[in-house]
Amino acid sequence: MDLEELRAFLDVAETGSFLAAADSLGVSRTTLRRRVEALEARAGVPLLKSTRSGIVLTEAGTVLAQRGRIMMQETSALLASIREVGQDPTGLLRVVLPVGLPPHLLTPLFGALRTTYPQLRVHARFSNDPLGEPLDDVDMAVHFGEALPRGPWLSHEVLRVREGLIASTEYLEHRGVPRSMEDLKGHELFSWEAPGEDARLWPSLRGALFSVEPALITPDIHFIRSCCIAGQGIGLVPSVELADPGGAGEVLVPVLPDVVGRERPLRISVPEALSEIPKVKHVLSHIRGFLDPL
Repeated sequence: MDLEELRAFLDVAETGSFLAAADSLGVSRTTLRRRVEALEARAGVPLLKSTRSGIVLTEAGTVLAQRGRIMMQETSALLASIREVGQDPTGLLRVVLPVGLPPHLLTPLFGALRTTYPQLRVHARFSNDPLGEPLDDVDMAVHFGEALPRGPWLSHEVLRVREGLIASTEYLEHRGVPRSMEDLKGHELFSWEAPGEDARLWPSLRGALFSVEPALITPDIHFIRSCCIAGQGIGLVPSVELADPGGAGEVLVPVLPDVVGRERPLRISVPEALSEIPKVKHVLSHIRGFLDPL
């Protein structure tokens, strides 16, 4: 496929106009039309059609536009990787993270990255479902579980975290320590909502799921931990062994650790096309080294 033809098609698809696309690319409308017609000839089907509101995609054009944008991203990434060979990470690193990762863990990691790579800037956004987000403009996606992004991505398991129950000693002294799954019915329960899973079904170490009626369901892990620190109930979180700030580790204790829980991987996925760019390759290695002791 000719990249100039593809770029012309994508610009028309995005602007809805041959004139606007020609102006954007700095070519004549005749040249632009010729490139799009050549691409349609290669495809053997119409990719665009004219309507009263402008140029729109056909069904085949929609499929090509979705994949074509990724192809253009891969092309840009390839050129960037060549330019940056042998250099320290620079520029903007775009990261999507799951909601509720403890800030006191992200803060020193960000500080370490800035100290090691002072020319690198980070744009971090948070999502309830990182893999459910549009990943066209993402260099790294951090997510829990075994699921992988669709398309040409490389996924790296950087940490295994234990999902389990926590509560404060104050809460357990006041409400009693549950000795079985059945005992949980008499307690205030807070449940982490994993993407695509029912937060009312909790895991047992034997592999079976059991039903609960949580007072709180949220994808925000830190919110649940904060509620538990405040002595408000028992929470199910995917990072039960991670420390909390301000000595909270002395406040929170595991609940039914031999009965309820499972392991979940924490993964970082990167587009395959970006995997050799220094800002991605070196930063991924740095993050793995930072998390190893946890």
